[in-house]
Amino acid sequence: MRDPLFRMALLLGLLSAVGPFAIDMYLPALPQVASDLGTTEAGAALTLTSYFIVFGFAQMIYGPMADAVGRKKPLVIGVAIFLAATVAASLAPTIGWLIAARALQGLGAATLMAVPRAVIRDMATGPAAARMMAAIMIVISVSPMLAPLTGSAVMAWGGWREIFAVLAAAALLSLGLILFVLPETLPAERRRPVRLAAMTAGARRLLSDRRFLGLTMIGGFGMASFFVFLASASFVYTRQYGLSPTGFSLAFAVNAVGFFTASQFAGRLAERFGMERVISLAITGFAGLSLALSLVVLAGFDALAVVIAGLFVANACLGLVMPTAMVMSLDPHPDIAGLASSLGGTLQMLTGGLMIAVTGPFLDNTAATMVPAITLCAGLAWAAAAASLPRLRLLA
Repeated sequence: MRDPLFRMALLLGLLSAVGPFAIDMYLPALPQVASDLGTTEAGAALTLTSYFIVFGFAQMIYGPMADAVGRKKPLVIGVAIFLAATVAASLAPTIGWLIAARALQGLGAATLMAVPRAVIRDMATGPAAARMMAAIMIVISVSPMLAPLTGSAVMAWGGWREIFAVLAAAALLSLGLILFVLPETLPAERRRPVRLAAMTAGARRLLSDRRFLGLTMIGGFGMASFFVFLASASFVYTRQYGLSPTGFSLAFAVNAVGFFTASQFAGRLAERFGMERVISLAITGFAGLSLALSLVVLAGFDALAVVIAGLFVANACLGLVMPTAMVMSLDPHPDIAGLASSLGGTLQMLTGGLMIAVTGPFLDNTAATMVPAITLCAGLAWAAAAASLPRLRLLA
C-alpha cells in the first residue's frame, strides 16, 4: 500500500474507533449505572440497545448525504451530534434520560461507520481497498482491548459519568481531525443530489443484487456474533468465572487479538489468492471452530481458558471475513458507494440487534448458552456465504 493510502487508513481508523469506544468503554460501568440510577440490569442494558438501533438506521441518512454534499460535511454534523449527546449523557439524572442520550450518541456515531467506507471506495478498489480496510481494523480492533480497560481505569478515580467526559474529549479531537486534516475525496462533479426517486432506485438495485445482499449478511451475522458476545460476556465472565471489572476487561481484550491480528493479513491474502477464496475459507473456519467450541463447552469442558482460546481462534477467521466482505460488497457500486455503505451498515446493525433479541431469552449468564448463540450467528454467516459465493458452493 502506498504511504498516502496507509496514512489515510489510519486517520479513518482513528475516526471510526470513536463509535466502538462509546460501546466498549462503557461496558464495565453497567452495574454502577444500574445502581446509581435506580434501575435493573436489564434497564441499564437498554442504554446499549437504544444506541445500536438508532446507529443502524442513521447510516441511511449519512450515506446519501455523503454522496450529495461530499464526505466531510456529514462527518462534521454527525460528530457534533455525538459530542452534544455525550455531554447530555454525562449529566443524566434518570435512566430514561441516559437511554435517550445514548440513542442520540448512536445518531451521531453512525456517520463514522457509513462515511469512512465510502472514502475508501473513493480512493481504492479490490485488494488495495481491502488493505486499507485492514489498516482501519488496526485501530478499530484495538478499541475492544483498550476501551474496557480505559473504562475501568476511569471508574477507579471517578465513575461512569467521567467515562462520558473522556468520550467527549475524543469527540472534540475527532472533530478537529475532520476539519483540519481529512481531505475531501468526492469532487463536486461526482456528487449526486439527494432525490427520493434516485435513493429508491439505488436501494432497489442493491436489494436485488444477490451478491451484495449475501456479502452484507455475511458481515451482518459476523457482527451479530460480536453483539451477542457483547451483551453477555460481562455477566458470564464476572458471574460464572468471578472476574473483577479489570479482569473482565483483560479477558474481553484477549478475544479481540485474534480478530485484530488476522485482519492485517486480509489484503495480502486477497492479492495472492483472490478475495472470494479468502472469504470462503475464512467463513468456513469461523463456523467450524465456533461449532467445535460449542461441542466442547456443552460437553462440560467450559473452563475460562478454553472459552477464551476457542473464541480467539474463531475470531481470527472472522478478522479475515469482515474487511473482505465490506470491500467486495462495495466494489461493484462505485456510483452509489455512500448509499451502498449506509444500506449495508444498516442491514448489518439490524441483523445484529435481531440476533440479540432472538438469543437473549435463552442466555443465562453462562458460557453454555453464550457460545452456542455465537455459533448460531456463525452458522448463519456461513449459510449466507454458501448462497452467494460460487466458490463456497463448490467447497460445500
